[in-house]
Amino acid sequence: MRSVFDEKRATRRTAALGAAGLLALTGCGTGNAGADTPEEIESSVEEAVEEGAVEALTVEVLASYDHDADSFTQGLELGEHPEFGTVLYESAGLYEESDVRIADPGTGDVLDSQDLPAEQFAEGLTLTDDAIWQITWQEHVAHRRDPVTLDIIETVEYEGEGWGICHDGERLVMSDGTDTLTFRDPDTFAELGVASVTLDGEPVFQINELECVGGQVWANLWQTDQIVRIDPDTGQVEAVVDASGLLSDEESAGADVLNGIAATATEGEFYVTGKHWPKLFLVRFV
Repeated sequence: MRSVFDEKRATRRTAALGAAGLLALTGCGTGNAGADTPEEIESSVEEAVEEGAVEALTVEVLASYDHDADSFTQGLELGEHPEFGTVLYESAGLYEESDVRIADPGTGDVLDSQDLPAEQFAEGLTLTDDAIWQITWQEHVAHRRDPVTLDIIETVEYEGEGWGICHDGERLVMSDGTDTLTFRDPDTFAELGVASVTLDGEPVFQINELECVGGQVWANLWQTDQIVRIDPDTGQVEAVVDASGLLSDEESAGADVLNGIAATATEGEFYVTGKHWPKLFLVRFV
């Protein structure tokens, strides 16, 4: 499977060279130019931490594994597959290169994948009881997929941008790069409500990849090394994780931003990675 995937990726990468690929490298966030800059976001988060307004956490690395450095990681979820066992479902972005894939968390090998149409930029994905939901950046469509075959079951439309998504057991939680979380029906994708995310009373922008676990939402803040824990009922940020320094200088050379959180079956443990990261880390937030 690995060699087939590599051949397919090489073909697509050749076709992707040009203006469309260069535009895509801006990634998430171009639709929110009026929001706080990454530097301003980091500064406000650090100030709240220093004032004791939120719990301050760091990353304890338990193990590290190889990860496909060609993957522009947008969404990450751990699941069970009837053929492959415990796997990572991953959504990879960029125009003309987007796909959904199943990967071995221990080796980084891509076990199966399906491409998106060349004009779609994949964003986050999540698992429900019987499906995968994969969203797109500015194409306003979400694909409901079979978690075994990755085949599209249906495609639905939504308004606004798509960034991150997770499933809390009852509803989908979706981000769009603003300070808003949108709740959706896991069967129909219909909007159920929204919550505004705040930190010490101030709105938090650039909310990206999401992971729902234990009644909380963990979120990457785009273009930062910070992960926040959000109470979805109130929208309040209750904890901030400093996830800087995971990659060595050599590993960072070709890497993009931190992005990708997947809870494991062990309480308190997560897999984290980033766009074009050569490593996947098993961590605790302590």
